[in-house]
Amino acid sequence: MIDPNDTPDVQVAKQTRIIDALIRRAGRQNGINRSAYQAFQSAIELQQQVAAQSRELESVRHETEQTRISLTQALSSMEEGFALFFDGQLGVCNELFRNLLPDVSDRLEPGLELETFFGLLAGSSQLVSVDGDLRAAGRRLVAGSETSAPISMVAEFVRDRWYQISAQVTAPHNIVILLTEITALMRRNRVEKEHLIDRQADYLNAVFENMSAGICCFSARNELMMHNGRFREILGLPMTVLQPGMPLQELLDFMHGRSMIAENDLLLVESWRQELSKRGFLRRRLGNRAQRVLDIHANELPDGGFLVEIKDVTLETRSTELLENRVMERTAELTRANANLTEQYDQLARIEEELRLAKERAEAAVSSKTRFLAGASHDLLQPINAAKLLISTLEETTRDTPFLPMVERLQGAFSSSEQILHSLLDISRLDSADADTVDPAAVSLGALMDGVRADQELLAAQKSVRLDVVPSTLVVRSDPVYLLRSIQNLVVNAIQYTEPGGRVLVGCRRKPGRAVLQVWDTGIGISRSDQERVFEEFARADSVMTQPGVGLGLSVVDRACKLLDHKLSLRSKPGRGSVFSIGMEVVSDVVPPQPARSRIERNDEVPLDYIVMVIENDPDVLFGTVRWLENWGASVLAASSVGEAMTLASELGMPPDIVLADYQLNDGETGVEAINALRQAFASNVPAILITADRGVARRRASVPRDVSVLTKPVNLTRLRPLMDWKIRLHVKSGQAAETELQTKVCDDSRASGHEV
Repeated sequence: MIDPNDTPDVQVAKQTRIIDALIRRAGRQNGINRSAYQAFQSAIELQQQVAAQSRELESVRHETEQTRISLTQALSSMEEGFALFFDGQLGVCNELFRNLLPDVSDRLEPGLELETFFGLLAGSSQLVSVDGDLRAAGRRLVAGSETSAPISMVAEFVRDRWYQISAQVTAPHNIVILLTEITALMRRNRVEKEHLIDRQADYLNAVFENMSAGICCFSARNELMMHNGRFREILGLPMTVLQPGMPLQELLDFMHGRSMIAENDLLLVESWRQELSKRGFLRRRLGNRAQRVLDIHANELPDGGFLVEIKDVTLETRSTELLENRVMERTAELTRANANLTEQYDQLARIEEELRLAKERAEAAVSSKTRFLAGASHDLLQPINAAKLLISTLEETTRDTPFLPMVERLQGAFSSSEQILHSLLDISRLDSADADTVDPAAVSLGALMDGVRADQELLAAQKSVRLDVVPSTLVVRSDPVYLLRSIQNLVVNAIQYTEPGGRVLVGCRRKPGRAVLQVWDTGIGISRSDQERVFEEFARADSVMTQPGVGLGLSVVDRACKLLDHKLSLRSKPGRGSVFSIGMEVVSDVVPPQPARSRIERNDEVPLDYIVMVIENDPDVLFGTVRWLENWGASVLAASSVGEAMTLASELGMPPDIVLADYQLNDGETGVEAINALRQAFASNVPAILITADRGVARRRASVPRDVSVLTKPVNLTRLRPLMDWKIRLHVKSGQAAETELQTKVCDDSRASGHEV
């Protein structure tokens, strides 16, 4: 509720607003329960906590200065070179760090860039070698983050000095570099390494002599250096031939004379050297007159010599050849037996694959747009809702400034974009062919037409068009969402294409078993040639090309009527007007549930002096909602999850006046869970409004409490504020003990706020 990162002045200001809201709330409840007194006590305690926090901040400042002095003293006593970089620039370092490299010490001053320091270190004449790229390490640290892995390198300096260079990101944009001397350790390791090499030579010699393969080693001058006994045994060479210093060419000639080598490319040392230089290794399999098969592997050594390994693979080769011959015979039989079937199958498979690909391309071309829009509705409506809230707040903020006309034009352009997006989403859902796209039920036409009149009266007034709605008591079978959407599109089109001074009439005619809802206008009319194509998406009559719009509204109406089995018809005459009709099935002896409707008149001059909890996981939508409510005078508790909402309510010590909750939260949480949790925690039926971007039937059937109102995103702000006011007053009304006190309370509140419940 109070952000601890705010300054004490801001915290005190917010606390004052909450205290004022609590006092006003206590006045509204008129002593009905003891929660108002408890809330006042809680406000006083919170104000004392803010004062205590201010004193603690002053104490922290003093402790910070003492810590800085202690840090300077500690750096001077360290036995390691130490430097601390802030935001990529040298902040502090000790003398050992500065004097390690005398040739660059005069440049190690505060403000030195981190990457420049690593460049100076790499170019210092004192540096002999390092086991890494210093410049690359500097660039990696500059571009890294708090989660970057530490950097550690070992560097050798002149006079046989060794240091370990360590760099660690300690906090965002803070880097610590340590220079630790490890000269004694490196010298001791060098002595131990030499001792281990001597011991390993004995071990290697024992392993060398007991290997199952023949091994010999030649120097860079192609002279025999060493060999094991197995090498001589495999080749059958006398001991007098294999002696250290024997040239490779002499050995090859000897083996050729005994028919061990028949390939000409292996008879010359140059052939060995060329292949070793090109590939780094040589692989050959040789056979001789004794029907023996030998594998020769030669690998180049770092000093220019090479190591030769010889294995006798005669038995392995014969077994492999026998197995391969059997496999080849069996494969040939299966291949001949399967040749005809394979050919026929391939032909059928090619035909089926071509047909499948053609079908998939056709289906993808038709449904790719539909799938994308249908699946992305939530992500599309979230930023639209946030922008709508922010534009509304901006309009109120600039109402008495020269910027108001510009903001009003911005809101008009945004409303046009919003209308297009709604039409696209409606088309995508209607084309998705999902089983739950529509949910036919008993619908009262009178309630729907009243809602359309309330929504479009402002548009009609702006166009100077008279909008009349004839009351109706008929009940039809239809989907309430898409039927309302269809009536709205027809009425909006009628107002848009009717000249100032004209009239739009909405009414319903009763026919046997059916009801026909009609929208009449005295507009410009539609020619007969255009009447058949106006229901296509992006199609517009030639007579309205200069009017705003892209031609999606009637397409939505047509799709909805086809899916609901409603009959849609049009009569029109250019210059006289048009009549759009929707024929529906009448439901007899059924009374549909009537939603509670408020008749609260807007009065934007009265502050919205309530404590409102907003639960929204989208940061932009949460920000816009909070600013919009605060602009109207509300005290807002902003939360992004059920847990945060419960924490804020617990800190407040009482339930908020009303809860605005998004349906879909993070980690599988829902706004319904948040509302139920708050009500259970305070044993109070807190007023609540559920806001969702999902308009599907599955959401409409969710287990939402009956007393929780549901609004869809983007929220109609002209309805949100009076709905909040009405629900809060209804909650206060239910808590009154006497009916006479209730009547007096409602009247007083209505006069104070300018709304009538």
